[in-house]
Amino acid sequence: MTTFEDIIYRGLEFRIEAEPGLYGAFHIICILLTIALTVCMVVFFRDAKDSTMRTIVFVGWLIMILLEIGKQVIGAMNYDGTTLTWSYYWHWFPFQFCSTPMYTFPFVFLMKDCKFRKAIMAYIATFSLFAGIIVMILPTTVFSTRAFTNVQTMVHHGFQVVFGVYMAAYNRHHLNKRFFAWCMMVFGAFASIAMILNLTLYPVLLEKGLSKNFNMFYISPYVNNDLPILSSIYPLVPYPVYLIIYIFGFTLVAALVYAIEKGIVALTLRKKNRVQDPIETQQ
Repeated sequence: MTTFEDIIYRGLEFRIEAEPGLYGAFHIICILLTIALTVCMVVFFRDAKDSTMRTIVFVGWLIMILLEIGKQVIGAMNYDGTTLTWSYYWHWFPFQFCSTPMYTFPFVFLMKDCKFRKAIMAYIATFSLFAGIIVMILPTTVFSTRAFTNVQTMVHHGFQVVFGVYMAAYNRHHLNKRFFAWCMMVFGAFASIAMILNLTLYPVLLEKGLSKNFNMFYISPYVNNDLPILSSIYPLVPYPVYLIIYIFGFTLVAALVYAIEKGIVALTLRKKNRVQDPIETQQ
């Protein structure tokens, strides 16, 4: 092991005695920090200039990318106490549902304002947001005894919540049916890419012995998943039925998130208008 490898290994491989408990101190602190940062973003930056918003999204993306690189590096390091070897587990490839912010954020801070950019922001405010919420509430499959991994996953999914709510607040005057239709198209595009990867790469990786669990977006026809509820449905129904349930279920939850956002915005605007209209207030 070289000195550089030793520094990386010791820094990223630091272990704790046991996995953080569900709603233990670490989990609760992460939830509170996520809520606090979300509130700050909405209160102070919901009306920020486009350039400011782009900078904020870029900083968030950079943090997520750097932590993801660390996760991928340590996942590929195998040390038996004497020799360090490198082998990549392709089922760790970062193209899962919760990985999409790493691909969507650059469109927000790099693209000129257009319908496609609005569609990306709509996706972040709905599908990506609910994925982050689910993991923050039930991180049953993401905690480990590796301290770095726990920090990375909480920051990553916490940022999904923070930036999801922020995108909704920033675009609060554009929450309409078209807004939600755009986000569904982005989800469909990501799911299609994941399906292509599953169908083309899985047989190759399996043949070469590189991974037998390659399952992007957990929609592979070859591999079951460990997602709550869906993992129980997968072996019980034909694959086409499972795929329909997956797509319909995710879209339904995203629609619920959108409806809640629209309801909150409508209520907020109604209260604001009442305060600004003294005649209506007196009546």
